[in-house]
Amino acid sequence: MRFIPTRIHGLVDYAWGLLLGTAPWTLGFAGDGPAAYMAWILGAGAILYSLLTDYEVGLLPVIAVPVHLMLDVAGGAVLAASPWIFGFADRVVWPHLLFGLFSVAAGLATERAPRLPDRIAGNRA
Repeated sequence: MRFIPTRIHGLVDYAWGLLLGTAPWTLGFAGDGPAAYMAWILGAGAILYSLLTDYEVGLLPVIAVPVHLMLDVAGGAVLAASPWIFGFADRVVWPHLLFGLFSVAAGLATERAPRLPDRIAGNRA
């Protein structure tokens, strides 16, 4: 069931990307190469593709919302599994697992089109 409006999802995207990107410093694993790189790359990537998404808080409407949501689900799954895939599960697990599962859940629960009555998907009014 999709119940999260795209506007809310978009605002959360920026906060999620910022929190994930700064997690290595705030949670103390900035010195752990693979764990930190995953957080930095996926945090920055989420902010970038959010800026490029065709929804209420996107800057340049290049990526359709369904594509954005697929990126959220796929990226979240990789992030959640990354401690085991990249071999840092003995040092850092919870930030990647929780941020990843949140991304998957948000991607699956968000509406696939903006709720703008005066806008057809793909065309800014």
